[in-house]
Amino acid sequence: MNDTTLGITYIGGPTALLELAGARLLTDPTLDPAGGEYPSGAARLRKLAGPSVQPDDLGAVDAVLLSHDRHPDNLDAAGRAFLARVPVVLTTPDAAERLGGNAVGLAPWKTYDLATASGRTMRVVATPCRHGPAGMDRGPVVGFLLQPSDDPMRAVYFSGDTVWYEGVAEVWQRFAPRVAVLNLGAARVPEVGPFHLTMTAEEAVEAARAFAPAAIVPLHFEGWAHFSEGRGAIEQAFAHARMQDRLRWPEPGRRIEIAV
Repeated sequence: MNDTTLGITYIGGPTALLELAGARLLTDPTLDPAGGEYPSGAARLRKLAGPSVQPDDLGAVDAVLLSHDRHPDNLDAAGRAFLARVPVVLTTPDAAERLGGNAVGLAPWKTYDLATASGRTMRVVATPCRHGPAGMDRGPVVGFLLQPSDDPMRAVYFSGDTVWYEGVAEVWQRFAPRVAVLNLGAARVPEVGPFHLTMTAEEAVEAARAFAPAAIVPLHFEGWAHFSEGRGAIEQAFAHARMQDRLRWPEPGRRIEIAV
């Protein structure tokens, strides 16, 4: 891998190892084995698949990008234990208060200059999220924009758990990332309501239109029982929009490389 590529190793659910310009960053760690059931408010979330890479095999990680800590499909028990292994956990301000230790809270559009083990610096910009319909309180969530300090135009975006709305569109307007890693799956939890809590396939198409010509990497569309749309729905929506060539599918346990 060189400085003109993003390396992505798909672990499962919302969890991927991103390698960019010397930085190694882990998104929303879900590292428990399959079969667990987790209370989440009035609901119980069921995990269907374990990680494709075990925590001990991830190697050195410079930071965890944690979109929020309240929902177990973004931070399960083994994922929570992994946080102590990294120098810093970037997350929401309220999650940082709960986690303590190495957690740093970032409100939307705040920045953090991450010194990596490679000796270089990665600027991380917190980005807005809305985890469901307008007016619904699912707790604060944050996404992340990654900018290598020596080449900030080669930006990469990780959405975190969000629906498509003007806050996500503003990421493109401000930064024009070359790759957008999107949490999809149209998560639905009947105890919460009939609406989707993460992007639908159609919303991902809207994001792809707004973020043209960025490559789109789907995450968080499988591995948990509450996803209402999987790979087939995403492929169909992008094919109908004639944008299937924009998709870059991650491969469990294997690193893929995407030009930035």
